[in-house]
Amino acid sequence: MNPQKKDVTVLERHRVYDGYYKVDRYRLRHTLHLGGESDVLLREIHERGHVVAVLPVDPHRDTLLLIEQFRPGAHAAGWDAWLLECVAGIIEPGEAAHDVAVRETQEEAGCRLLDNRLVMRFLTSPGASSETVALYVARVDSTHAGGIHGLAQEGEDIKVHVLPIDEAMRVLDDGRILNAKTIIALQWLRLNYPTLKNDWLS
Repeated sequence: MNPQKKDVTVLERHRVYDGYYKVDRYRLRHTLHLGGESDVLLREIHERGHVVAVLPVDPHRDTLLLIEQFRPGAHAAGWDAWLLECVAGIIEPGEAAHDVAVRETQEEAGCRLLDNRLVMRFLTSPGASSETVALYVARVDSTHAGGIHGLAQEGEDIKVHVLPIDEAMRVLDDGRILNAKTIIALQWLRLNYPTLKNDWLS
């Protein structure tokens, strides 16, 4: 790793779109690896907000919950528009990430969050978006999980799938999980489930 201090100089920031999502145009320059500064760059940044994602897991039954919903970005990419995903929601002003995890697990999956653990935080598309994800794995009781959930006023039509963990890993390996945060969550669970289960049930 190069210990050289790196700086960014923002010359101008201007909002060019202010709808459901926001887009800001930046004029900036940054230091170069070999010294000096870059030319002035023009970059548009998608201001998406910050997200909490939750993988609900039932260690008593060795099951997990995935939700299925319509995703217009997947449709625009020419992919199947109904994706299997983790529970997720945007952090509203003044909210803590843990509170969003509790709220979204109830709204999208119909389950009460019994315990949770922060897995990691990451950027989703740092070349074009400021969005970050706080990824949690959460303990739930999946006994009565299932059905259709979501908030009608937000246009949500969310189907809950309860899968044995082994089956979920086969779905992952078959390439049927197309959402990046869900792939990360399942791969983490594959590596850590025995320890996680022991912690939760001890």
